[in-house]
Formats: sequence, C-alpha cells, structure tokens
Amino acid sequence: MPNYDYKCTLCDYTFEVFQKMTDAPIEICPKCEGKVKRLIGSGAGPIFKGSGFYQTDYKGNGKSNSENKSSNTAPTQKSENTPKTVDSTKSTS
Repeated sequence: MPNYDYKCTLCDYTFEVFQKMTDAPIEICPKCEGKVKRLIGSGAGPIFKGSGFYQTDYKGNGKSNSENKSSNTAPTQKSENTPKTVDSTKSTS
C-alpha cells in the first residue's frame, strides 16, 4: 500500500496517509476541515528488507572472484577421518 501526500488549500497543512490504491482520496483537512489536494510525488524507490541486497553480503573472505579462483588451483588434501563403527558382536555383560 502506498503513502499519499495531501496538502490543505486553506491552511497549507501537508500530511501523509497510508492507504490502498482503491481507497477514495481524502477530501477534508484533519486540522481545519478545509479542502485538500493530493500531491503528485516522485514516488519512493523499492524498500528492501532483510539481508542479501548488498555486495558485501556475498563476499566470504574479502577477496575478489578472480583472486579466489587463482588461489583455489592448489590441490586440497582430504583428511583420513573414517567413521567409527560399533562392534555389535561384543557383549556388554
């Protein structure tokens, strides 16, 4: 729902109303009960809420993509960690 700006033609009071596009425009000033006119604004840009909208949100370690690719050419060593298995043939008594 957009915000609409209104200005009173009698007292020059300017106010903002949050209303649906399908709502009828406001015609009476809340201060002096004079006639109001809806102002045509430039409109606001989109509002991004949450993370993930900035370039810095995607950087992992501060290096550019080309630096990451050149440093990742060295082979990686896998650790020899094998999962431990439990021998079910041993009795616990």
